[in-house]
Amino acid sequence: MLSVSFSPLIPDYALWIIGAVAALLAVLALVSRGPIAILRAVALALVLLALANPSLVQEDREKVKDIVAVVTDRSTSQTLGDRSAMTDQVRAELERRFGSLNDIEPRYIEADDGSGDDGTRLFAALSNGLSDVPPDRLAGVIFITDGVVHDIPPSIDALGFRAPLHALITGRPDERDRQIKLLEAPRFGIVGKEQTIRAQVMERGGTGSALVTLRRDGQVLARQQVQSDTPFSLQVLIEHGGPNVVELEVEGLPDELTQANNRAVVPIEGIREKLRVLLVSGEPHAGERTWRNLLKSDANVDLVHFTILRPPEKQDGTPINELSLIAFPTRELFQQKIKDFDLIIFDRYANQSILPSSYFENIVRYVREGGAILVAAGPEFASYGSLAQTRLAPIIPGQPNGRIVEQPYKASITDTGERHPVTRDLPGSETSPPAWGEWLRIIGSEVQSGSTLMSGANDLPLLVLRREDKGRVALLLSDHAWLWARGYQDGGPHLDLLRRLAHWLMKEPALEEEALRASATGRNIRIERQTMEEAAQPVTLIAPSGAESNVPLNETRPGLFTAGVEGRELGLYTVRSGDLVAFVSIGPANPRELMDVFSNTEALGPIAEATGGSVRRVAMEGDKNITVPRILAVHSGSRFSGSDWIGVKPSESAIVRGVSVFPLALGFLGLVLLIGSTLAAWLTEGRRRA
Repeated sequence: MLSVSFSPLIPDYALWIIGAVAALLAVLALVSRGPIAILRAVALALVLLALANPSLVQEDREKVKDIVAVVTDRSTSQTLGDRSAMTDQVRAELERRFGSLNDIEPRYIEADDGSGDDGTRLFAALSNGLSDVPPDRLAGVIFITDGVVHDIPPSIDALGFRAPLHALITGRPDERDRQIKLLEAPRFGIVGKEQTIRAQVMERGGTGSALVTLRRDGQVLARQQVQSDTPFSLQVLIEHGGPNVVELEVEGLPDELTQANNRAVVPIEGIREKLRVLLVSGEPHAGERTWRNLLKSDANVDLVHFTILRPPEKQDGTPINELSLIAFPTRELFQQKIKDFDLIIFDRYANQSILPSSYFENIVRYVREGGAILVAAGPEFASYGSLAQTRLAPIIPGQPNGRIVEQPYKASITDTGERHPVTRDLPGSETSPPAWGEWLRIIGSEVQSGSTLMSGANDLPLLVLRREDKGRVALLLSDHAWLWARGYQDGGPHLDLLRRLAHWLMKEPALEEEALRASATGRNIRIERQTMEEAAQPVTLIAPSGAESNVPLNETRPGLFTAGVEGRELGLYTVRSGDLVAFVSIGPANPRELMDVFSNTEALGPIAEATGGSVRRVAMEGDKNITVPRILAVHSGSRFSGSDWIGVKPSESAIVRGVSVFPLALGFLGLVLLIGSTLAAWLTEGRRRA
């Protein structure tokens, strides 16, 4: 390829000034001397040409292949229906057709789900895939997608190239689907109060109404028939503190695209207004303040504490009107307001005829309906006034055998206790014997039901837990926990033990004996199974698309089994183990990819039309086979598509292998021309003058 280039010997502005002066002189000479001045003008022109330093440039160019980008959409919406198979067929057919085009180099780019909730980002994937390609070398772009794209540029100027864009749309126009959309959902709720969730069922090709199921932590609360495309409200009771996983599921349609969007999950954090605890101390003793300090140190605990300072049988002749003691409000506490308490603690309480039998029956009813009691026993538990001799006996897990052992011993954790969240990993329990101080007394008891977590002297049961219908009962068979609090023999983990015990009684989710939890970091899912069994069965992991897999668990600590799984899909995963269920979300719980699942040709239409390209489906309603248009090279024109073909725009891109430069104004030839033109002008003007 030949071309002429100029490398001026003087600055450009000086060359332009000299050229202007030479032109002016040439014009004046022509006016004053006539045509004879043409030779002088030629001489001046040759001088200017010499100063411009022209050169003949010869480039050795090699034509390079044009690039056509083929972007394959591998987002979640492309897995619906038979779109994945259609995508693979279109990709294979394009590969075959590009194989017969020698001047085109196809570049295949895969586009997965965007990070977070960005959806399908084909144009971002295209830009990254062509980062090393000059824009003028791009001959065309072909998208294989369902048309659900979330990063479409607002105009052709934002594309960064001028090649035609074609979109081959998977899916069919007769698709049907039903989904549930959350309109209002609370993030927090007060325990014991109802929260309102507003939602709407949206469908295409549906029946106009659908059955919606409401679940909380996997338990069905209600089923309701609702009208499609009409908002509705549901009430859900926040049952416990911590995450309350509320699930709304709408029944599916036959042959719908996916049932992954038929479910919406709302994790509502349960918040207790105040944990109301009633502490009843039978008599003043050294450990009474330990319980009081523990409960008062928690800002979320509203404590009501009564100590029996003057039992009814005490008769010393002091007139009642001269006593400064407050009468024990038994009727108000154990009949009128008993359900207001989350926990009742009897601390060394003996039956002294203060509470009539009917009140003990109220306590039993309170526990069986979901309440909790803790009996911190002392010597009185083995006496005639023991609570085990009252109508509380059916719910107390142990019966005293009359023995009171008073000898130093170190409390130890039983095999059951090592698996229970209340006593597992207590600070100091990792050594044998445990690295904590001794207790000096234990009350002998025969455990009739429940789980013994700690034992004391002579392997006597020390801490026993029991579930009673909806409620819970704990029995601590020693009144010497205060020795740990006072630092006796370096003390012990009294705060950990007593706080865990109280929180288990008040149904803290993190302390459940049988629990299933799941969490996610990026795309890695961590599954935890807490159980009192010796082994844990594999759990079932249900992906957002509905695919199920069994995940084996490994024991990391006694009673705690874990597993790690990579989540390949965005959306909500369900983990099941028997009756237990847990949810974990990769990305958002209700991902953008599943909010609009219908394939369409409208979204990419404007941008494709602006480039001269096209948007077309590869399969219509009822078609079993796909149709891929022919690929043609179109060298000129503004349209690059037809009824059965799509076009690419070839470029003239080439690689320069070598350059040869031949100066034209320097050397002997230039000198001859310059001297010859000057001599000719002198001779001609001299002859005319003679």
